[in-house]
Amino acid sequence: MIAIDHKDKLVTVTVLGEFALADFQEFEHLVNFEVKFGEPVNLLFDLREMVKFTVDMVLEEIKFSRAHPNEFSRIAVLTGSPWVAWTAWLEQAFVSADLRVFDDEADAREWLTEVLE
Repeated sequence: MIAIDHKDKLVTVTVLGEFALADFQEFEHLVNFEVKFGEPVNLLFDLREMVKFTVDMVLEEIKFSRAHPNEFSRIAVLTGSPWVAWTAWLEQAFVSADLRVFDDEADAREWLTEVLE
């Protein structure tokens, strides 16, 4: 299950329990709308409460990332799991966004809202 919040140029996705294909498709729908009609967005993926994920969701995530390599400015992944952090770093191969992994939500949000000069 996921919860999605969108304000200005920040999309926050919180995963609770299992991260399934239907959840990722909900996220895709929102981002496709924002990317199509607006500027690139920053993403905050809060995976601290994720218990597991499905293989079909992972495949969809890879397809989505390859189709949208330049649509994101910054991506912050919030997790305490070394395994999730490692897979997030692999994701960087598919996107040009600046991707960082955080274990503190305040730090992640601060980084996402910094003004780039």
